[in-house]
Amino acid sequence: MLAKANETPDAPVAMAIVDAGGEMVAYLTMDNLRVFSRRHARRKAYTSAIIGRDSGEHAAGLAAQGRGIADMGDPGFTYGQGGLVIMKDGVILGGIGVGGYPSGQADEDLSRVGLEAMNL
Repeated sequence: MLAKANETPDAPVAMAIVDAGGEMVAYLTMDNLRVFSRRHARRKAYTSAIIGRDSGEHAAGLAAQGRGIADMGDPGFTYGQGGLVIMKDGVILGGIGVGGYPSGQADEDLSRVGLEAMNL
């Protein structure tokens, strides 16, 4: 995951992995990354782990219902794409999140690299 992120050193990112309870397991941030993006990576991982859905998918589902992330009542949740749920055999193990790229899709793509490296 870090090797992939280092392919674009001018686009620093943060990468976070949390357990099923949303507690941080691993976290890495590249130099010169804005504070917002650092926090957002953690929140994307947290949202995916607690909700059990990818963060962008969850936000889209809420929007389709005319609701927002604030309606969920947890200030740790985020609407941002880039968080993926870590699951094995139908059991939520945690979440992985990336923040910092110009698009949520790019964040999600890097999260997927990390998820695939877990060989679950």
